[in-house]
Amino acid sequence: AAASVLRRRGRPVSRRRRGLTAPSPQLQEAFSRGALKPGLNVVLEERPKRRNDVDGLKQCLTEFKQQLPWVERLDVTSGQVMDPVLQSAANKDAVDPENDFQREMSFYRQAQAAVLEALPRLRKLQVPTRRPDDYFAEMAKSDQQMQKIRQKLKSKQEAMERSEKAKQLRAMRKYGKKVQTEILQRRQKEKKNMLNAVKKYQKGLSDKLDFLDEEQTSSQGHKKGSASQQIKKGPNAKRRYKNQKFGFGGKKKGSKWNTKESFNDVSSFRSKVAHNKGPGKGGRGGKKALNKRPGKRARQKMKSRGR
Repeated sequence: AAASVLRRRGRPVSRRRRGLTAPSPQLQEAFSRGALKPGLNVVLEERPKRRNDVDGLKQCLTEFKQQLPWVERLDVTSGQVMDPVLQSAANKDAVDPENDFQREMSFYRQAQAAVLEALPRLRKLQVPTRRPDDYFAEMAKSDQQMQKIRQKLKSKQEAMERSEKAKQLRAMRKYGKKVQTEILQRRQKEKKNMLNAVKKYQKGLSDKLDFLDEEQTSSQGHKKGSASQQIKKGPNAKRRYKNQKFGFGGKKKGSKWNTKESFNDVSSFRSKVAHNKGPGKGGRGGKKALNKRPGKRARQKMKSRGR
């Protein structure tokens, strides 16, 4: 038996550290029976060869086979089919099983030959092989399921339309911002050029006033362009009412002051109105006689008369 503790380079090394473990009792029993083979590789026995037991298969077929007419079975057995391209019998050597195209084509030709063989037999037995024109088949999915699918498709279409509209709005906003920035930059540039021209004129470096004409022409051109783009309309009803009530703006302080022309203008002077001699005027204070209230004594006499 190997020692439980080994020495390597003057140091004790345990069995576990070297990867050695104590054998289990199951392994010891298998080794004593001779079930374990020597070495790391275990030799496996050869697999049993497959057998094609034709007699056994036929016996099983006769056990569960039912004697039914061909209309109930509709089975057609066809052998090898002639290849229309090669004009020869398609045998095992002609069809390569590893070639997917040749294998599927052989299946297709065999199924087609079986159909061509079964159709005359069905017609002879007066079995219809075509679907009638008024044939109605129930759908595999219910109406509720189809309604859910329609709603889902409709919601997807609406979401796509909303996203397209949002994209268009974003593009329009970007374009509007771009145009606005260009207009602001152009105005700032014009203002800067005008200020520079004014400074030059003030310093005496230039005696030309062309920048004023350019400003007027540019403003007029801008106004004409805006007028051509937008149809000029009059003020709305609210603006007209305010204009009628408060005026049209301008200077209001001192608007009632007398001027030389208004002082000399006496066309609106009326002597009767000025001296309280007009109709309905009293002699004292200019109070209206019609609106004068009777005195207390007069009111008492009027009451006594009414009694």
